[in-house]
Amino acid sequence: MNSYIKEYFDYKTLVSGLALVCIGLASIYSATLDVNSAANFYRQGLWSMFGLIALIVAALFPIKTLQRFSLPMYIVAIALLGTILVLGHTVNSSKSWFGFGGMGMQPSEIAKVTTVLALASYLSRPTISISNVKHLIVSIGIFILPMLLILKQPDLGTAIVFFATLVPILYWAGASYFVLAAILVPILVAAGALVGITQFLIAAAIGAGLLYVTSKNKFAAAVVFGITLALGLSVQIAFDHLEPYQQRRIVTFLNPNSDPTGAGYNVLQSKTAIGSGGFWGKGYLHGSQTQLKYIPEQWTDFIFCVTGEEFGFVGGAIVLSLFAFLLLHGLHIAGISKNKFGSLAAVGLIAILATHLIINMGMDMGLMPVIGIPLPFLSYGGSALISNMAMLGLLMNFFAHRKEY
Repeated sequence: MNSYIKEYFDYKTLVSGLALVCIGLASIYSATLDVNSAANFYRQGLWSMFGLIALIVAALFPIKTLQRFSLPMYIVAIALLGTILVLGHTVNSSKSWFGFGGMGMQPSEIAKVTTVLALASYLSRPTISISNVKHLIVSIGIFILPMLLILKQPDLGTAIVFFATLVPILYWAGASYFVLAAILVPILVAAGALVGITQFLIAAAIGAGLLYVTSKNKFAAAVVFGITLALGLSVQIAFDHLEPYQQRRIVTFLNPNSDPTGAGYNVLQSKTAIGSGGFWGKGYLHGSQTQLKYIPEQWTDFIFCVTGEEFGFVGGAIVLSLFAFLLLHGLHIAGISKNKFGSLAAVGLIAILATHLIINMGMDMGLMPVIGIPLPFLSYGGSALISNMAMLGLLMNFFAHRKEY
């Protein structure tokens, strides 16, 4: 029995993931204590049970069947994303939810996982090569379609997660450095243009260098660079077409003090809460910023500052260490898996979790704009928690079948 468990049971993924879920429940309890939203803690506990069921199902689902049904599941997810634009419930100016008697379901959480599985299934076919231009375009299209539907909601944060997930999968599948540079450089230049003219010129120079170095076809590099410059120059036009709340978030990110009592309030209070925790923290349920409710709905996107304030640097380090262990172990699963579908899917799932982690931590510490990205396993939310726990189950599944082709 011990040898069987060691060979097929991925306790490392399970223990690290469940530890994060428990920390999340404890943090949500603290953040909702003595307020009218205390019921959210009990809802999160219930969703944790559903998430555990999803984890078990995903871990035990036959991997060949999973690969076979990846495309139908992807089509269902696309249909849900299309339907929500018509029948969805609007929350914070975004039509991202289906409402069911006080409860909600966010199809984009399902779409993240099914899109990764669909692309992994496509790229694992023996007749598909990422070096083939047609196959590359189809691969990118698999991700672009849900991204466009999510941008239509609009939900910029989730769309960014999709983009950040695509690049690691293409890299793992063997895409050339030029292809990766052609995808990343326009984003770099657009970000520079958003900050200022000097940053735009610096980003354009760096991008030109990357395209020149990575490309054997200099004409192709020149074409991509021309498109990149056009994109950078059109950033202001795109900014003008964003929703007002999205514009405020970007401006606040560049200068949180520009609106300290409005759009920049949460960021400033979050930084204060994390910084005030010191090394050991103020103690569980004794965080002044948390218990006095300085941060509205702290149990959602700003849940990490509960840990930072009440458990200090030590608590934050424990959370980050658990995430680092989980992510590195996931990459280890991808590296040792002989099943190409499992290997590619594992990279995609890890990319989703890593992107959420980086953006959410950046939001809480004022290093990134507030774009509504929850912290995996910790932030309040049923759809995200169930989806994240299902991803744990899939990683455990890929580990169990790592020696199968």
